[in-house]
Amino acid sequence: MRVKGFTLVEVLIALAITAFVAAVAYSGLSTVISGVESTRVVAERTWEVNRALQILQRDLRQFVNRPVRDEFGDEEPALTGGPAARFLLSFTRTGWHNPAAQPRSTLQRVNYVWEDDSLWRESYSVLDRAGSTEPQRVRLLDGVTGVQITFLASVAALQPGARGTDVDTRNWPDNWVADTSQPEATLEPPAALELALELDDLGDLRMLYALPPL
Repeated sequence: MRVKGFTLVEVLIALAITAFVAAVAYSGLSTVISGVESTRVVAERTWEVNRALQILQRDLRQFVNRPVRDEFGDEEPALTGGPAARFLLSFTRTGWHNPAAQPRSTLQRVNYVWEDDSLWRESYSVLDRAGSTEPQRVRLLDGVTGVQITFLASVAALQPGARGTDVDTRNWPDNWVADTSQPEATLEPPAALELALELDDLGDLRMLYALPPL
């Protein structure tokens, strides 16, 4: 009685077909996994960027025209910022919740600082600081390779962009600081500001913020 089986050539062909199918399947699975991972990274980065911008928007939406005293006893305007200022952006905001009913104000002074390719938010437990007052620092966003803030002095100075629906910010000043030649002059807050971020992975990003009317 003869027992039928596979020849060596048939076995080799079957192995070759199996290996080819496995390679194709692995390549497809690897592509899917890489795509999922890339999507996850982009989603997480987008969430981080949106979170940082929403925090800044929340702070600016609650801006209040209240100057403060710094740790040297000098008066800081209610809002100041730009390369000529001490901080990238510094201002007073309201709405600092006090659920524990602590003996403190509901106003808060916050600074936004660009340092080591990161955007930081600083806040103080008091408005008028002493020499020993230290801010609480929170890193908002990494991978920030460039930052610029420009300011709109008043709504009357607002100019439309080329398409009519945009805002032309090219002539907005990039510093909002007190005039040192007039020490008694008061620096009024701007009507709006534009934040331009340069991110190492997402490129340029611009956001326009209107301050609440005083």
